[in-house]
Amino acid sequence: MIFNVLILGSGAAMPTSTRHCSGQLVSMGGKRMLIDCGEGSQDRLRKYHQRFQSISYIFISHLHGDHFFGLPGLLSTMHLCGRTEPVTVFAPKGSKEAIELLFKVSGTELRYALTIEELDFEDVRVVCDDTRFVVKAFPLRHSVPTYGFIFEEKELLLNLRKDAIEKYGLTPEECVKIKHGEDLVRDDGLHVSYKELTMSRRLPRRYAYCCDTASFDELVSIVKGSDLLCLESTFDDSFEPMASEKLHCTASQAATVAMKAGVQRLMLTHFSARFKEIDCLMEEARAVFPDTFPATDGEVYEIPYRYEK
Repeated sequence: MIFNVLILGSGAAMPTSTRHCSGQLVSMGGKRMLIDCGEGSQDRLRKYHQRFQSISYIFISHLHGDHFFGLPGLLSTMHLCGRTEPVTVFAPKGSKEAIELLFKVSGTELRYALTIEELDFEDVRVVCDDTRFVVKAFPLRHSVPTYGFIFEEKELLLNLRKDAIEKYGLTPEECVKIKHGEDLVRDDGLHVSYKELTMSRRLPRRYAYCCDTASFDELVSIVKGSDLLCLESTFDDSFEPMASEKLHCTASQAATVAMKAGVQRLMLTHFSARFKEIDCLMEEARAVFPDTFPATDGEVYEIPYRYEK
């Protein structure tokens, strides 16, 4: 199953000549999902040859402009391009009122069904349960209500070994049980571990997106074991007092979360426009968590399978 992330924008607060406002397009389980929609996101979608109409779900972390102001325009463009398929938006409380007011004063009437699910809770919840994956939302620590998102595959069935099917003459009923991780047990006393009958188990993949937020203890347990963690690093350590005041992360703080959570890889994003180059941010992060890389506008990052040892 394809599982990747296209970066539409990796900058903080305002667009620059090299980094756009926050936005990512996740492809997973045959669905396309937009995370955040800063100003100009629809322009980025066009630039990177992505079809607006393929987006089924939109997740907005918070209502600061660099994450939200592009959404009304995108929804309107979908309408103008003849969309009839429904769209579901998950966003913090207040988003529905804001979008409805804009559409009211502009006389916009969508030809498709728009559902806005407002997020207003203090725990980790499944907000989207699709056929092959779930999306969880959880509160972050920022100056306005802000949520992170985890995109997680559902448990994958095991693949049977063809030689095992022939060797034991497995019945269809036995095959189903073994695919679900049950041992082969027969009345004649035969007992064979499912591990001997199947290929190595593919572990469900997990992508965690956290932007904008200060570091906090609970975040480690929430994103623990993710295949890829995307975490903001607006500042380097020299701006730690400002990061603390504005409830943002420094690069080393983001790396510390990744290290404690035991994630596979860390992707930094939401870079302040004051950094013309981000080498200093990468150096600080990699000193704590070596497998760190920067989000780059226009790049696609695959999330590969890992296998049970």
